[in-house]
Amino acid sequence: MAGTIPAAAPFFGAEEREAVDRVLRSGMVAQGPEVAAFEQEFASIVGGRTSVAVNSGTSGLHLALIAMGVGPGDEVIVPSFSFAATANVVALVGATPVFVDIEPDHFCVDPAAIEAAITPRTAAIMPVHLYGHPADMARIGAIAERHGVAVIEDACQAHAAALDGTPVGAFGKTAVFSLYPTKNMTSGEGGMVVTDDPEIARKLRLLRNQGMEKRYENEVVGFNMRMTDLHAAIGRVQLGRLAGWTAQRRSNAAHLDKGIAGSGIVTPAVAAGATHVYHQYTVRVSDDAVPGGRDAFAARLAERGVGSGVYYPVPIHRLPSFGLTLDLPETERAAREVLSLPVHPSLTDADLKTIVEAVIAK
Repeated sequence: MAGTIPAAAPFFGAEEREAVDRVLRSGMVAQGPEVAAFEQEFASIVGGRTSVAVNSGTSGLHLALIAMGVGPGDEVIVPSFSFAATANVVALVGATPVFVDIEPDHFCVDPAAIEAAITPRTAAIMPVHLYGHPADMARIGAIAERHGVAVIEDACQAHAAALDGTPVGAFGKTAVFSLYPTKNMTSGEGGMVVTDDPEIARKLRLLRNQGMEKRYENEVVGFNMRMTDLHAAIGRVQLGRLAGWTAQRRSNAAHLDKGIAGSGIVTPAVAAGATHVYHQYTVRVSDDAVPGGRDAFAARLAERGVGSGVYYPVPIHRLPSFGLTLDLPETERAAREVLSLPVHPSLTDADLKTIVEAVIAK
């Protein structure tokens, strides 16, 4: 409907347009100095780790797995409650995604479920910092160390999130961020892989660029997964906006928490020591709380001019691409109940008032 508050609202201003114009005027639009500068600057939000820019978050996860030697015969433990790319990339390298359940409070992978799923074939654990809330990296890291397996953080939704002061992206051997338009910052399209291992960083650079660092000196079979200077220029501007936008998202979330309290709608929980960056403000809507459940609730919001989204209505393991029958009760419950309300930095005070009034309306 006209005037609906959108669930997400990418922002591009004069600075982004000028950055793109600057690159166009330079004549250097493929991977070049803007990408190199963006990589250097992105390191500031991941504890100084080496950052390698690619053309999408999915590409980043794909290349991270290859660079870490994950392939046929290996298993990678992943949550089934995530976007399909989390598991797709595992299958694309010939490994087997092992789907496990989430914990109910923060929608992140359950460390106990990870422990139970470890086998001699487990090569890596891929926790997802879902909706911008960090997974329990202390417990996950301890499990990985005890069993001698790698950790690859899917941080695609969690730019500037942290746990006990340590930024996400600085826990695993590698981590991957998405720069898709609806993320907390964007380059128009793109991704960033970060690592503390120089050899992995070099492999990533080879793999993204047809297997070569020097032109026509192809060392391995690689891909064309480069980021362009046009995208990097946008990303550099957005990175400069990230701190302010994150503060606004957290302020908007606090406003929603207070306004919705007592309505029967379950607001997002935040773990002790966690910095939630609210890529999504995801509530639970049970049939008991709202007659007709989540779908009826979403329709009611839409009638009052409030957009919403459901991420994710079908667990990955049940998608036709995998087609598995598994006992993952918290995953199934979340898939039935979750709904994300607008929380983006473009919301006005009037928008927040409208959202709260629509949620609590009877």
